[in-house]
Amino acid sequence: MNNVFNRSKIISSLIWKLTERTGTQGMQFVIQLILARLLLPEDYGIIALIVIFISIATVFVQSGFNTALIQKKNADDTDFSSVLYLSLIVSSLIYTVLFISAPHIAEFYQEPKLIKVIRVLGVVLFFGAINSIQYAIISRTMQFKRLFFSSLGGVVISGVVGIILAYNGFGVWSLVGQQIINEFLIAVILWGTVKWRPQSVFSVTRVKILFSFGWKLLCSALIDTLYTNVYGLVIGKIYNAQMLGYYNRGQQFPNFIVSNINGSIQSVLLPTLSAHQDDKLKVKSMVRRSIITSAFFVFPMMIGLAVCAEPLVKILLTEKWLKAVPFLQILCISYAFWPIHTANLQAINALGRSDLYLKLEIIKKINGVLLLCISIPYGIYVMVAFHPIASLISSFINMYPNKKILNYSISEQWRDLAPSITLSIIMGASIYFIPLLGLGNWMTLILQIFIGTSVYFGLAYILRIETFTYIIDLIETVFKRNPM
Repeated sequence: MNNVFNRSKIISSLIWKLTERTGTQGMQFVIQLILARLLLPEDYGIIALIVIFISIATVFVQSGFNTALIQKKNADDTDFSSVLYLSLIVSSLIYTVLFISAPHIAEFYQEPKLIKVIRVLGVVLFFGAINSIQYAIISRTMQFKRLFFSSLGGVVISGVVGIILAYNGFGVWSLVGQQIINEFLIAVILWGTVKWRPQSVFSVTRVKILFSFGWKLLCSALIDTLYTNVYGLVIGKIYNAQMLGYYNRGQQFPNFIVSNINGSIQSVLLPTLSAHQDDKLKVKSMVRRSIITSAFFVFPMMIGLAVCAEPLVKILLTEKWLKAVPFLQILCISYAFWPIHTANLQAINALGRSDLYLKLEIIKKINGVLLLCISIPYGIYVMVAFHPIASLISSFINMYPNKKILNYSISEQWRDLAPSITLSIIMGASIYFIPLLGLGNWMTLILQIFIGTSVYFGLAYILRIETFTYIIDLIETVFKRNPM
């Protein structure tokens, strides 16, 4: 398996993964902007409530097996087939539970529309079960090019359908139709492009072996999913679907940026680290490179997005979404820490320490829930403001074990992050007062982006920041090997 993970293959896979995520998420982002102009905040609030329950159900369906299949050195057709059949069985059970409990969920949130929407949208669990196996095969073989075409095809066609439905007044059902068609098309396209078919075999022994690793990830993912969505659950209950819609849209922007940059790196990182799990020096080197490279792009974009939030929302979503601006600005700080979280956790997963992964999740989420409980009485904005505090504390918790496992200490990690953080703060300060010039939304945004980009990369060049130099050298190497 190691011969698959040479430097050229890793770079190529990263490029394709980044292209896939940027292309599909970019298209999805544009589609969501159009839909946001056609739909009301409460429509997004209703779908956000339902997605919370679907996300929790998805954790049970995939059960940590996806990561276990990637991490296992000698996974074969028996492993993949067994996991697929088990996932489909679990999907049926979870869907039945959702179907029966839909009226109770609707009554709890006093939203009658939730009953039908939950029962219809729940079918995505079956497509997700199939797709998760295909994703595992693609990750193991680093064939992210195949994922690009399936994801892009699904997003474009489902997006067009969603826009047509929204334009014709279908409201929340336009979002439901979009999500179902998207998952269905991805399943169909991957079925035609990934040359794997399930065998007529089911091994209880193989499932047990994978579950011995995966059950801890299942618990970790369940805890993480519950915690990630707990803000939506609380906002939807204490306030209303409209306010949840504002929170959801505020989260959309930083999530789009971070999931593309950081998510692409981490998708390639796990199988690569798993292939080198016996060489801890190599693993440390790759984890370090992942953290500083992700941070070099994520930190300035999050700070820049927070500063540019108001003119950006006015231009892209119109003024009816202005109440989403404070949420967007606060959540940018939380998302800035994602490179630290994911790289450290991927290293722990790759080394087979899912037990430690679970312990970390429990500690972090207990801390996060305590902070949430403390903040609830002070209003929604204070409550959301505690989110980045919990994220910062979690970064220290995620860093701690790798001092012993990889000899990569907390202080060493923060030293690696310091240049990107410092330049990002300087960049943010340089564009903060531009709106006072009264130039209008478009001119203000353009000027902020131009000055911010120039300041950040200009300082990185002048100071010869390590990551900047590394990226330039990497780009030059790629172009020399693949001339135009």
